[in-house]
This record gives sequence, structure tokens and C-alpha cells, in this order.
Amino acid sequence: MGGPHGPKPVEKAINFGPSLKRLIGRLAPERSIVIFVLFLATVGVTLGVVGPKVLGWGTDVVFDGVLGTMMAQMAPGASKGQIVEGLRARGDNTLADLLANSNAQPGVGIDFERLGWILVGALALYVFSAAMVWLQAYLLNDVVQRTVYRMRRDVQAKLNRLPLRYFDNQPRGELLSRVTNDIDNVSQSMQQTLTQLINSLLTLIGVLLMMTLISPVLTLVALISIPISMAVTVAIGKRSQVLFAQTWKSTGELNAHIEEAFTGHALVKVFGRQREVEQVFDDRNSELYKASFGSQFVSGIIMPAMMFIGNLNYVAIAVLGALRILSGAMTVGDVQAFIQYSRQFTQPLTQVASMANLLQSGVASAERVFEVLDEEEQVMEGLAETNQTKGHVRFESVDFAYDPTKPLITDLSLDVRPGQTVAIVGPTGAGKTTLVNLVMRFYELDGGRITLDGVDISTVPRRSLRSNIGMVLQDAWLFGGTIRDNIAYGRPEATEDEIHAAARATYVDRFVHQLPDGYDTVIDEEGSNISAGEKQLITIARAFLSDPALLILDEATSSVDTRTEALVQHAMSALRQDRTSFVIAHRLSTIRDADVILVMEAGHIVEQGTHSELLAAEGAYARLYQSQFSAPVS
Repeated sequence: MGGPHGPKPVEKAINFGPSLKRLIGRLAPERSIVIFVLFLATVGVTLGVVGPKVLGWGTDVVFDGVLGTMMAQMAPGASKGQIVEGLRARGDNTLADLLANSNAQPGVGIDFERLGWILVGALALYVFSAAMVWLQAYLLNDVVQRTVYRMRRDVQAKLNRLPLRYFDNQPRGELLSRVTNDIDNVSQSMQQTLTQLINSLLTLIGVLLMMTLISPVLTLVALISIPISMAVTVAIGKRSQVLFAQTWKSTGELNAHIEEAFTGHALVKVFGRQREVEQVFDDRNSELYKASFGSQFVSGIIMPAMMFIGNLNYVAIAVLGALRILSGAMTVGDVQAFIQYSRQFTQPLTQVASMANLLQSGVASAERVFEVLDEEEQVMEGLAETNQTKGHVRFESVDFAYDPTKPLITDLSLDVRPGQTVAIVGPTGAGKTTLVNLVMRFYELDGGRITLDGVDISTVPRRSLRSNIGMVLQDAWLFGGTIRDNIAYGRPEATEDEIHAAARATYVDRFVHQLPDGYDTVIDEEGSNISAGEKQLITIARAFLSDPALLILDEATSSVDTRTEALVQHAMSALRQDRTSFVIAHRLSTIRDADVILVMEAGHIVEQGTHSELLAAEGAYARLYQSQFSAPVS
């Protein structure tokens, strides 16, 4: 399964930097809110960062009170200086330095009033900090969702501007995966990483500043972990980038296969290809499993590695801090605050590392979405209009090829007068459907031009051009909705009487009344609750109701039975009155009354004329006619 247009293998790893920059750039319309979010984050993080220092003051109050009580017990009535001198005289310099550099006084215990105010202040800081962070997260979530909303809208608009050639070369499942799964993954990644990323960076800056103010020496020790952490993150990240890109590629391939297999489920059953389909599914599912497991496993190593480095850093700071307390260089409160800061310092690094897998996955998906947005669009719209179309179509030296190396139509010229019915016949691959696709501007010409009433159609907006054309394809297309909605699809403003008139003219009315809900019968997405012939009749009624100036029928009766075909032919004759019609047919019996019959072979018109003229010529048309009816040509 998959065919010649299957997904191409990934040739290189994700271009992480430019794609991340472009993704962040999509936040530009929310610039004012993002600035306010940064302000809230700065205030919230600042209040949170000051908290450990305030708690350190509380620790000093408790510690000084304990020392004051201890000094009173050691030497009742002695001053602090006398106690310190006595300790030095006994050789206990460590305890002497500790008492000398403290604010403790003999006989003065813990100041609970001051301690209470400090704790209340710390609580207020943390409450306001939490409120700021919550409000920041709320606003940022709104920003992310609006950004993703615009991304979905841009992708949808882009798909409408892409040429049909692009969709011919894209498996539908792969394209659906980019439009749905990848955009959803971008949304989740941005939502989960942006808030933490902003808070982590601001916390890192604030904590580093507070650590430097408390002890530059211990700060240098803490900073040793940064280059080690960065080296570990970069080394692991490079490997996981490749695996995340492969994960989303494999997801698209698997979706493409599933969509194809389920769409052609009946054929798979008929030809007994279940095992082959299951094998392809198993292979692609296995590839997705390996890529997903590998990406998550490799990126998951980052966080434990960062925690290990952080713990080593914590031990080093605790030991050095204890030594500085004993030497009197720092207070217990300052060391306690610094240890808290050291944990806060490594925590942002750990969080950023843990977000690496989400960020890489999101950027990998964003790059796949950007690939769609960067596709070359259709040729720019012209400015001419075709309001009063008569239906005079001319092909002037037209050249066209799906593949530049394999020309399909070369130097084709044709003049179709208003009101004529032109039938196009020929073997498969002769270019019959391509001819009418060029009239619709589904593809652009490689050379020559096509005019409608003397106006080059390349200068006419596609919407204006196609509003004058009705088309019934070989494969009937219906959407999930009522039969009434499907008939009125090309003309939503049509009245109930006009819809019923179109249904009666195309014999839809005959079977609609046999359905439980009549015209309100809801057709499911696959159209499985009505027959193939009934679906085709509804599409013909749709074209009838739109009342086009130019009509294109591509094997429009291929799905109806012989009796219904005869009825539809009468309806088609009425529909073709006073309008130019192109009829592609393999059943030659359906185009005997055409004004002109074109016989195409390999992109060239090899014969043209009426039915009787072409039979008399005993050429390509006569051979086709004879092969169908197995009777002598007369």
C-alpha cells in the first residue's frame, strides 16, 4: 500500500534553531500580552526569590536566641566579650569565632515577636508570588491557544491556495497528520513549556543575583554545574532531535497507511490482501514504536543526569557553607538561604532539561507544519471577470504535463462554440479528464492559453471562473449532511421549490420519497446509506440547480443502472440546453447526439466530428465503437 506517492524518507535532522525562532515569531500578534506576562513573571519570581532570604532572617533570630541562652548558662552575668575571651583562652577558637560574629547577647532568648513578623512577611511574599505566577500562566495559555488557532487558520487557508498538483503527490493520511496531530502537538508543547521556560530563566537570574549578594565564593562553586549541565543537555539533545523528527514522520506514514487501508477496506477483503496490509501496518507501527521509545528514552536521560549533577553541587555547597559558619564568615541564616537558592538554582536547569523532549517534539511538529505553509502556491489570481458568460471556449496551442519529463498534451488547439455539446472519448490516459481540468484551472498550462468568451482564463479569478462552471465527476462526492443540503451545495440560497424541481428533473425525487426522512435524510460521511447510483443522481441534481453556463460531465452516468441511465440522459439533454457542455464518456452510446466528438490519443485530438461522420471515417472512433458493441460498423 502507499503507491508511488508514498512519504519520502527524512534526509536530515530537524533544523531546530530556525524552526524554534519561527515558532516563537508567531506570538508576535500577542506582543502586548506577552510583555505583560513577562512583567507578571518578573514580579512573581522576584517575590519568590526574596523568600529564602527572609526565612534566613528568621533562622538567624532563632539561632541567635539559642546562642544567647547558651552563653547565659556558660557564664552567668558575663558579657559577650568576656565569654569569647574565655573560650579563646581555653583554645576553643571555633566556638569563639561563631559567638563573636553572631548577633546573640547573653541571656537574650528568641525574639518571638520579630520572628512572627518575619514569618508573616515570608508568607505574604509567597502568596503574592503564587498569585502572579497563576495569572501569568492563565494569560500565557490564552496566548498559546490563540496562536495555535491562527496556525490552524493559516494552514486551512494555505491548503485552499495550493495547486491540485500538491495534493496529487501527498498521501491524505500524511497531510491529515500534519494538519491535526502535528498542530495539536505544537499546542501541547507550547502550553507546557512556555510558562516553565519563562519562570525558569527569570528564577535563574534572580537566584544567581541573590547568591552573589550572600556569598560570591559559594556562588562560584554553584556555577561550576552550569557548563557541565549544558554539555550533557546538548549531547543528549542532538541525538533526541533526530529521533523526534523520525517519530512524527513515522506517525504520518502510519496514518497514511491506515487511511488508505480503511478507505479501500472492501477491495482489501475482495483480493485477500489482509495479511499484506497487516504486515505493512506492523512494520510501520514497529518503526513508530522504535522512534517513539528511542526519543522518549534518550530525552528522558536528561532530567536524572541533571538531578545527579545538582545533588553533587548541593553536597559541595553544604560542606563549604558549614565550614564558613564555623569560621564566622557567614551566618546560619545566610547558609540556609544559600542552600535553598542552590536548590532553586539547579531546579530551573533541571526543568529546562526536562522540557527539552517536549520542546524538541513540538518544534519537530512545527517544522512539518511550516513545510506545508512554505509550499509553492497557485499562480496569482487575475483581475478580469466573467459575469455574462456565453460559453465560447478556445484552446490555443496548449501544452501541459504532470511530469515535465513526460509531455501529455502538446500544441492542442480547439474551438468550442457557445451551446455546443462536445464529447471527449479515447483510451485511458489519453488526456480526456486533464482537458477539462485545465478548463477549470485545477492545473496551470505549460504553454499556450485557454480563453472563455475571448478572455484568457489565467487572468480570471478562479472563484469567478468556476462559478460559471458545473461539474459532475465519475466519483460522486457527498458530504455529511441532508440530501437537501447536498443538492443545494453549489447554490445555498436556492428555494425549496427550486431544490425539488432540480431533484425531479434528475430523478432524485423518485427515490427520496422512499426514504424515512425524505429530503431531510442525513447522508453519512461515506454515503453508505444510499446506493452509488443514487449518490451520482444527487451530484447531477446539484449541477442542475447551480444552472452553470459551462457544464462538464466526467463519466456522470457511470454508476447508474441501464434504466436510470436512460432517464438521466433525458435530464442531461435538458440540462445541456443553451449551454456549452464537455462530456467525457466511455460508453459511446451516451454521446451519439453530441454536436462534436473529439477522439484523443496520447494528448492529441486525432479525430473530431459527429457520430455518423466519425463512423463513416472508419478511424479510431469507429474502432472504439466496434470494440464496444461487437457489431459491423454501419
